[in-house]
Amino acid sequence: MNDENLGPTGAICYDLPSPYIPHAATGLLHLPRFIAKIRKDLKGELPASYQRNYCRGFDRFLCLHLGVDPEDVIKVVREAGSDEAAFESKLLTLFPEDYRVAKWNRELVQKGMSEMGQEALQKAKESMLAGHRTDIISFADVLDLDEGRIH
Repeated sequence: MNDENLGPTGAICYDLPSPYIPHAATGLLHLPRFIAKIRKDLKGELPASYQRNYCRGFDRFLCLHLGVDPEDVIKVVREAGSDEAAFESKLLTLFPEDYRVAKWNRELVQKGMSEMGQEALQKAKESMLAGHRTDIISFADVLDLDEGRIH
């Protein structure tokens, strides 16, 4: 089943986790979402509207934070298949010993709060017909709005 509809930004996947959901083993925000996007892409189910930021945007920022290549994360997902225990083990082996969770999580939730970021955030909100919304203060909020977790 393909859990998507069309919205102002293109196809919307309502089944992706919020960027605010932490990874169970590391506590890193956005990691479950990146993993879910990889799985969708490997099945040929990641819509074009998500391809623009796939392995870029938050995905790339997270990988830069961890010092890993996004392609290496994709390889771990591909090779583990449906074996979650093997996947988690290989993933944690790929990552550095110190995930610097607080640093990454703070950065993620603040994306869009700098002066330059606020301009880009406003443009994104306007493209979604939400330019008037004052409760959407970060790019993670934009994703949650787009995917129906914020109304």
